[in-house]
Amino acid sequence: MISREISILNKYGLHTRPATAFVTEASRFKSEIFLEYKGVRVNAKSILGLLVLAVEPGATLTLLADGPDEEEAIEALAILTRNKFNLE
Repeated sequence: MISREISILNKYGLHTRPATAFVTEASRFKSEIFLEYKGVRVNAKSILGLLVLAVEPGATLTLLADGPDEEEAIEALAILTRNKFNLE
């Protein structure tokens, strides 16, 4: 299992549209992927899980992946968040 800290840079946080983009990207990978925020860990392939976190703009989360393509998954999801989910 590997992990990386990521920051939510878009101005509205991890609301429905960016969460959907995140889940779509995470679902491309075979690895198990999780997001952890304020001590709560959720499946990053679950839209409901991400929305339950109620992540605010500027928040720092821990992205974790475990599986055959974990490095690629972490990198792709970190790029997605850095690019503000390709929505702005």
